Amino acid sequence: MEAEIRFHKVLIKKRFPLEISRGVKGDSFNLFIEYKKNGITGWGEIAPGRSEKAETCEIAKQELKRLIEIDIDNISLKEMNDISKEMGIAPCAYAGLDMAIWDWKAKEAKLPLYKYLGIKIPTVETSVTIGINSPNVIKERIPLIMQGNKFKSLKIKLGSPDGIDVDKAMFSQVLDSNKIYNAKLRVDANGGWSTKDAILMIKWLSERGVEYVEQPLEEGQETELEYLRSKSVLPIYADESCRFSEDLNKLANCVDGVNMKLMKCGGITEALKIIESAKSLNLKTMIGCMSESSVSISAASSISGLIDYIDLDSHYNLNPDPAEGSFLAEGITMPRETEGHGGILKKEFYA
Repeated sequence: MEAEIRFHKVLIKKRFPLEISRGVKGDSFNLFIEYKKNGITGWGEIAPGRSEKAETCEIAKQELKRLIEIDIDNISLKEMNDISKEMGIAPCAYAGLDMAIWDWKAKEAKLPLYKYLGIKIPTVETSVTIGINSPNVIKERIPLIMQGNKFKSLKIKLGSPDGIDVDKAMFSQVLDSNKIYNAKLRVDANGGWSTKDAILMIKWLSERGVEYVEQPLEEGQETELEYLRSKSVLPIYADESCRFSEDLNKLANCVDGVNMKLMKCGGITEALKIIESAKSLNLKTMIGCMSESSVSISAASSISGLIDYIDLDSHYNLNPDPAEGSFLAEGITMPRETEGHGGILKKEFYA
């Protein structure tokens, strides 16, 4: 029986806009996918993005239509993933279809997706992200985010276009505001530093208890990244510099670990390949997210039991989350004990 695929465009409203080195991300539209076959529905989600080759829901939909024109019902997910990459399908678009089919497969088997994949339940706490802001905003924002002491780790976005003195002022306020919570601290510069500034900032941050630094240099500066790592007193993780499993060989001597995102790599199938490649190269792993609801986060949480560091927090910043699925337990983003990945779009957003 041929699968029926339906699309639902939904406005994703944020509690707080997220500012990083490259700009500010506020409310946006995501595209949700229903994959129906044999009376079973799998759910997927696309968070469009320019760097993920589909800036809008409309472009993402057209990208998937190119792929769906082939006979996808009679090929494996591994084969489809390879074909998608060969065709240059936008990875954020393919991620939505890939996770929907995995959800369908696990539901057909009547198992939670993490069990269907043979993966243990996650035990690593998620970071919650704080964007670039003034010290005054940080002073107000951290108590709101940490209300009830729900989160155990903070990921701080640095790399301000206004320079490292601004980064230092912001981070100093983070330190002050975090005293009563004692959360672990991580930093993501999103490629916002020069090599010289990165060396200075990494040393400065190491003296203030930071665990690691993510993407200190801009994507494409991997030669400089290798030099930076030789000077760094903190572990360095690649984000934008690592998109697909084949990127890892060139990064093996440049970083200590890699951050995969379903929207960036194209979904669960490719993420599992990245994990396998990273382990073979003795690299640590991290899984992050973009502007995603509980559908995509549920898919990601289903494989997070394999991963060293977790940043599955975007759905906690939605007002409202149009979906339901994974949940927070003792600081851990957990998959539900239900068939599939557990994420579904709420009916009021598409009925």
